[in-house]
Amino acid sequence: MERLSRKPASALLAALLLASAAAADAPSSTGQSDGPRKCSLSGLWENDLGSRMRISPPDDAGAFSGSYLTAVTSSGQPIKESPLYGAQHHPDEKAQPTLGFVVRWTFSGSTTAFVGQCFVDNEGVETLETLWLLRKEVPTHGNDWMATLVGKNVFTRVKEE
Repeated sequence: MERLSRKPASALLAALLLASAAAADAPSSTGQSDGPRKCSLSGLWENDLGSRMRISPPDDAGAFSGSYLTAVTSSGQPIKESPLYGAQHHPDEKAQPTLGFVVRWTFSGSTTAFVGQCFVDNEGVETLETLWLLRKEVPTHGNDWMATLVGKNVFTRVKEE
């Protein structure tokens, strides 16, 4: 049973990564690359709403895991830290890699898929620009129309001492 639950998430993650890879390979508006600075995904990140995630260093294939603590919810349930699993183009291949990850919310029946890119600006500031799809559990097929939310978050690295 557990094996079957991973297949839909893996398929969604693969589709999101393919879509983001196509966008990442396009040249910038100036027609030049964004420079040699490399973005490192591992560490602690905070988004514009105050949600935090910690990402482990990616393995040789670019797979990573971590945890996500959201600052917002509409579930009415107490917020709990939730696991995340994802993949990125390895920084050895791409200086500012595209990525995708899925969060399985432990306090609700929802799942969110994020897709985006890790950027480093000229001052060395790292950001993750992401778009997400959140799928809420609904009681019936007739409620399917209201089950998916779409949004955008920008994450910045949290400096750890």
